[in-house]
Amino acid sequence: QVQLVESGGGSVQPGGSLRLSCAASGFTFVWYNLSWYRQAPGKERELVGFISRNGDTTSYADSVKGRFTISRDNAKNTVYLQMNSLKPDDTAVYYCNARSVLVAQNVYWGQGTQVTVSS
Repeated sequence: QVQLVESGGGSVQPGGSLRLSCAASGFTFVWYNLSWYRQAPGKERELVGFISRNGDTTSYADSVKGRFTISRDNAKNTVYLQMNSLKPDDTAVYYCNARSVLVAQNVYWGQGTQVTVSS
């Protein structure tokens, strides 16, 4: 059974930091590119960051460049999103996404974790 389980969300003041984790199971993790998306109330889901299957390529939305860092540990089947200098506009539900590099239709989503940035 495929599972992506996010954790690490919560409430933080502006300028604070959070580290999200997404633990994967039920598929061969190393053959999947991974991404973090977020969706704020009333807005469309947007891509936050991407990391290739072996970790040598990353990319970020302009809104989070220099503040967020995506990383992965293939030995632990886990992807992370380190979020620093958080702003109220970062408030959203954050989702983990896995996309196979071998089978295009194999795309998986986690259930999401809430991040709230407020004073």
